[in-house]
Amino acid sequence: MLEAWHVDGWQTAPLAPPFGRGINLQIEVTDVGAVVAVCQQHGIALFRPLTERWYATQPGIAEGQREFLVQHPDGYLLRFQEYLGQRPNTLDIPSA
Repeated sequence: MLEAWHVDGWQTAPLAPPFGRGINLQIEVTDVGAVVAVCQQHGIALFRPLTERWYATQPGIAEGQREFLVQHPDGYLLRFQEYLGQRPNTLDIPSA
């Protein structure tokens, strides 16, 4: 939940805009392309465009996702992603 500031909110420290700086919330969806299309239909600017990324998660393994980011008016980053599975990560395999 992203809660707008209000007097009775759970404030852990004084707030200064943008309230959500440094926060990146990842949301897994089954069809990230459909979510991009809805954002475009409603004129929502993308903070980062749709791209395919592979992340090393363990030795020799990378996990992929298609992802894009939008920014909430209070500064929160919302990263929508679609999981692509695993593949060998050749970048961390020593050469012979």
